[in-house]
Amino acid sequence: WGAGVTSGGMRKRGLGAAPIITAADALAQLCRDLQDWPQRWCGEPSDVALGERILEYFRTFLLYLLGQGFAPTTLRRHRDHLWMLGGEIIRRCYDEPYLRHRSAANILLRFIDDECGPLICPKISEQQQNAFDATCRKLYQFLTANRAQQK
Repeated sequence: WGAGVTSGGMRKRGLGAAPIITAADALAQLCRDLQDWPQRWCGEPSDVALGERILEYFRTFLLYLLGQGFAPTTLRRHRDHLWMLGGEIIRRCYDEPYLRHRSAANILLRFIDDECGPLICPKISEQQQNAFDATCRKLYQFLTANRAQQK
C-alpha cells in the first residue's frame, strides 16, 4: 500500500504497472468499516460522539502509517490494535467520566505513552499485549510529534 499511495487520483505508470491509488482509497481498503467504529465501540448512544472524536486521530494516524510503506500484515495489525484501543478507551470512560469532557488528544494521551498502552480487558496474552503496546507507542510518537509541530 505505502509505495503506491498518492494524494492524487488513480493512474497507470506504464504497461502492466500497478495502479497508484489515493490515500483515501488505500484507507478504505485497509478499514472498510472505519466509519462504523464509534457505533460499534459504544455501550450507550452518548459514546458515539466521543468515539467519533477519537476516530479522527486514528484516521490521521492510519493515513500516516499507509504512507510509511509498511507491509499489509503490519498495517492490519496496527488497524486491529487501534480498534482495540478505541473500545478500551470508551470502556474506561465509564470508570473516569470526567474524561468525556476532555479533547480526544488528551484522552488518548491519558491512556498511551512512550512505553505502552492500557492493559486490555478481558486479559490478552503477554505477546498480544506487547504487540498492542508497540502500536500505542507508535501512536504516542505520532501524536506528540504533531503537537510539537503545531506549537
